[in-house]
Amino acid sequence: MKIACVGGGPAGLYFSILMKLQDPDHDITVHERNPAGSTYGWGVTYWGSLLDKLHEGDPESARAVKENSVRWSDGVAHVGDRTTTHHGDEGFGIGRRQLLDLLAERARSLGVRVEYENEIADGDRLPDADLVVACDGVHSGVRERHSDHFGPEVGLGRNKYIWLGTTKVFDAFTFAFVDTPHGWIWCYAYGFSADHSTCVVECSPETWTGLGLDRADETEGLVRLQELFVKLLDGHRLIGRANTGGSAQWLNFRTLTNRAWSHGNVVLLGDAAHTTHYSIGAGTTLALEDAIALAHSLRAEPELAPALVAYEKKRKAELLSVQSAARHSAQWYESLPRYIGLPPAQMFALLGQRHSPLLPYIPPQLYYRIDRAAGQLEALRRLKRWLGPKVARTLHAKRG
Repeated sequence: MKIACVGGGPAGLYFSILMKLQDPDHDITVHERNPAGSTYGWGVTYWGSLLDKLHEGDPESARAVKENSVRWSDGVAHVGDRTTTHHGDEGFGIGRRQLLDLLAERARSLGVRVEYENEIADGDRLPDADLVVACDGVHSGVRERHSDHFGPEVGLGRNKYIWLGTTKVFDAFTFAFVDTPHGWIWCYAYGFSADHSTCVVECSPETWTGLGLDRADETEGLVRLQELFVKLLDGHRLIGRANTGGSAQWLNFRTLTNRAWSHGNVVLLGDAAHTTHYSIGAGTTLALEDAIALAHSLRAEPELAPALVAYEKKRKAELLSVQSAARHSAQWYESLPRYIGLPPAQMFALLGQRHSPLLPYIPPQLYYRIDRAAGQLEALRRLKRWLGPKVARTLHAKRG
């Protein structure tokens, strides 16, 4: 089969690896618009279950990813001058550029052509291939060529966020909430190498404008954020966009869904097909799981059209619970004043429960007490597991 992957992110590269391992005679090219070594973002997160799946697909690249990742096992929340720690949340961080370099090297070693500065932005000149894999991100030009068929829908989150790096190395997944005269501003920070961490800053639009961040250029904005998070950063600096030029931008998160994932010989993968709010740390994992599912469907079904249908059906079903969790997670942060006044241990506990469809409808302290009791009483645990999905389905039906 002749395969063209439009987009050289983790999903496209890993898919090309899996397909070459299935059949070395596949003719595969990855078309990436950016120069080699150029990428947006800083570090990405993942959890141990992903390593197991990567090892099953390709032990060699899985080992390389693990060896170049950092690990943490705690979660820490700073709320003003108060701090609380939760033990046992083991996760991993790896630099996005490092991850791409590892996967590209492995793909090339298997005979995949990885072509940089090869832009297929608007889909007007799709490669001549038996299968075109659109893995060119949330703004996919390939998808937009047939947008009437794919039926993309985009919802914008309310809060503003900016994706930054820092030379402060965090040894735990760290949350910091800072009170200002214009409302709360907070960040998620985690290490991904020996000398850098990712730092995602978020706030309400009222806080964003009140602090003047809407009017500040990148340098002014970074200085202001460094002042706000001075205790957290411990004298280290924040850094704007890495390796791509331009400047770091404040954005509203775009939650993307598509009615259909394939059209003829074109199929969507990763962020071109779906996005989930960054606060659940699953974007890279879901993209790689897409690649695994698509490769599996193509191996199991010799005909292209049924294989693409099976892939879409499987992944849409698997994504339902993740997308629900991401939606509730985003809403938790958009409703921060509801939780921020709780004692830090209670607030952090509810931060961990932010995926629950019940939480927005139960007073926070009551939910906390119920959750604590459910941890000790099996009957309450069963009730919570039964009631949560029913509430979620009811709300989903109302939104529809």
